[in-house]
Amino acid sequence: MTAYTAAAQNREIPRAITEALQDAMEVATENVPEIDGKVFVLPDVSGSMGSAVTGYRRGSTSAVRCIDVAGLVASALLRKNPLAEVMPFENGVVDVTLNPRDSVMTNAQKLASIGGGGTNCSAPLYELNRRKAKGDLVIYVSDNESWIDANRSWNSGTETMKQWNEFKSCNKDAKLVCIDIQPYGHTQAHERADVLNVGGFSDQVFDLISKFAAGKLGADHWVGEIEKVEV
Repeated sequence: MTAYTAAAQNREIPRAITEALQDAMEVATENVPEIDGKVFVLPDVSGSMGSAVTGYRRGSTSAVRCIDVAGLVASALLRKNPLAEVMPFENGVVDVTLNPRDSVMTNAQKLASIGGGGTNCSAPLYELNRRKAKGDLVIYVSDNESWIDANRSWNSGTETMKQWNEFKSCNKDAKLVCIDIQPYGHTQAHERADVLNVGGFSDQVFDLISKFAAGKLGADHWVGEIEKVEV
């Protein structure tokens, strides 16, 4: 995707190359997992997601923005999980129709083109609760800068966590994954058995999501991974 983004901005690069990069993306999606159950993917398309995914680094700032990554994750998951529901959000949930049969690049660019507005991380969960939706896995892709619903109290946590607890009351086995593309010292949902926080992004994120959804990413998993390391 990074290569495609850079190539698309350079008119001297032949169209055959950009099309080949799109084909390569479709091949790469074979590594994206199929997830059992109903999946909701919530990409953040607010204004703050327009920043470079690397942050500003003199001489090495990426052309790929946070919103591009959010669009990529949502589109790749939709390609392998066509019954998943993608709910982009900013101030509220943005109504957009994605075709799982379209290319990953096409859907990713469609999501990335929304961009703008404030950030209200609790909005899509509020909408799911309003609909009394049933689901097994909810995946956020955001920079976690939820200013609109930032108020929290010592005993109730964030509004996002409040809405998640309500969702859990009707979906007791549901799990929440929060991919924070630019992690800082705060989170919308604190880690617990049904909540996984992922800081940053690489293609390993898809594997983490798959294992967590299947119940294979608990404390015992990490003990096993550590024990594999030769000292």
